[in-house]
Amino acid sequence: MQLDLLMVRGMVVTDQAKALEYLERIGYYRLSGYWFAFRERTELCCPLDQQARTKPTSTKPTRLPLDSFKPGTTFQNAVDLYVFDKKLRLLTMDALERIEIALRVDISHGLGKHEKFAYLRPDLFHESFSTRLDGKTGLTKHHAWLGKHAALINRSNEDFIRHNKEKYGLPLAVWVACEVWDFGTLSTLYAGMAEADQDAISQEYGISNGRVFASWLRSLNYLRNVCAHHSRLWNRNIVDQPKLPSEDQAPNLSAFHDDAHRRARPFMLLCITQHLMKVINPSSSWGKRLKALLENDFPDLTHLDLSLEGMGVDPDWKKRDW
Repeated sequence: MQLDLLMVRGMVVTDQAKALEYLERIGYYRLSGYWFAFRERTELCCPLDQQARTKPTSTKPTRLPLDSFKPGTTFQNAVDLYVFDKKLRLLTMDALERIEIALRVDISHGLGKHEKFAYLRPDLFHESFSTRLDGKTGLTKHHAWLGKHAALINRSNEDFIRHNKEKYGLPLAVWVACEVWDFGTLSTLYAGMAEADQDAISQEYGISNGRVFASWLRSLNYLRNVCAHHSRLWNRNIVDQPKLPSEDQAPNLSAFHDDAHRRARPFMLLCITQHLMKVINPSSSWGKRLKALLENDFPDLTHLDLSLEGMGVDPDWKKRDW
């Protein structure tokens, strides 16, 4: 029995009936992503090379998780962390939805200045997107993008798409077509735009370099996918990290420039989200709601040596303009 196994490993379960209800409703393996951080860890002074199994690849100790839990671990600790993470994902999706809508306008206007079918013309995009062939598929990134665009148009049931198809036929003007593009489609297209067009959009958000902004959108698309698939967010490791502009362009990101740990945690992406939200809607309360969530809803896990530091929060985060 799963609950018995947890108790054998040292987890305190004060209400077994309620715990079983959570396991049935949420699932053992979804909750396990939250109590993973509660497990005891050992320290290996000489980690072995995974292939040779003989020589150490690093002198830095490697801590590995054990099956047993840290003293004081309770089942409720995992549930509380899960609930916090769910609230964090919902709040993040609220902001990303608004950012996605703003980007549709930005990109469709930027391309529409060339012509209404600009998204079809390879000559209007960067050569790495429009002419360079993928070695595996033999297609350009633009070809691949057009395939995704066509699929989105074909499966759309929106009345305005049907109306434009019937009245004007295909292709659709960029300011119509953009309304079915999801965050991934938008970020991919932006990454392929000519540098001058990229810069024109990024400068609206106070970022002078459009390539830096493209890395932001790519990372925010990753963040959106994590949230949309109900995956654990709070202490997730961000492998594909966005580039950082100069501190004067994004002061609220200054804490991340010289800290590799914090750059690899989701709080930096939330700060990027807040930067964009302040441009899109300066009167938005999103930043204040995020601050309140972190202050009031993150569970007390000090007995397990866990805190907001695990998601990359810096000591001075409360002093920012939220």
